[in-house]
Amino acid sequence: MAESMVIASRPAEGVAMVTLNRPQRRNALNMELRAALAETFRGLSADNAVRAIVISGEGASFCAGADLNEYVDASTIEVAKREIHRLWRVIADCPKPVIAAVKGYALGGGCELALQADIVVAGRSAVFGQPEVKIGLIPGGGATQRLPRAIGKAAAMRLLLTGETLPAEEALALGLISRLVDDAEVDAVALDYAVRIAALPPVAVRQIKELVLSSMNTSLDAGLLLEAKAFQIMFATEDKSEGIKAFLGKRPPRFTGS
Repeated sequence: MAESMVIASRPAEGVAMVTLNRPQRRNALNMELRAALAETFRGLSADNAVRAIVISGEGASFCAGADLNEYVDASTIEVAKREIHRLWRVIADCPKPVIAAVKGYALGGGCELALQADIVVAGRSAVFGQPEVKIGLIPGGGATQRLPRAIGKAAAMRLLLTGETLPAEEALALGLISRLVDDAEVDAVALDYAVRIAALPPVAVRQIKELVLSSMNTSLDAGLLLEAKAFQIMFATEDKSEGIKAFLGKRPPRFTGS
């Protein structure tokens, strides 16, 4: 039986680990892998036992982008029928915090996958980029929209228009990644973030993620109003009362998600 292209595991309570498992192709995204990844995220999004997700790549690379063997002779209609944007949307719409653990190449679709994560932990070997223009294409997984929001117009234009790559140190300086560590520490650090987030009240965590993402598409006034309403909603949760009582009582809180 063929080995699964996506391996899902539960390394800690409340935490799911999703690993792209196509190391012989540097985890390049073919349609089978894309579909498996979307199906995995669809299931984890609906699983109340999962409070945080780590996504990583098997082997030396996170994801080297699209598998170009599926693009060489593809027509416009064939590509449209694949509806790749819908598969990406499942990941983008995941309500749980997603932490990307990046080593080696994160190019094209791999960089776009990292851009969809909420926290990016990268090793010193990590290389980011959107090289699509070099083969007569443009990004199709959100880079023209997410990359400028992540690192600003000037830096995004440089990467998108030239196809040049970004070493991990520069990616950190530009704000593309959250934390830079040695390669050997990437998975452990990413998992530590996930474990800490999973121990926090899930309603509050979900509200924070929704508000930050919505801030990318709304005015400041509209965003502040949304935040005020969400803040008020938190007073309907039992975790709010538990958290405050635990703090005042100088004891660890016991959050239940209620």
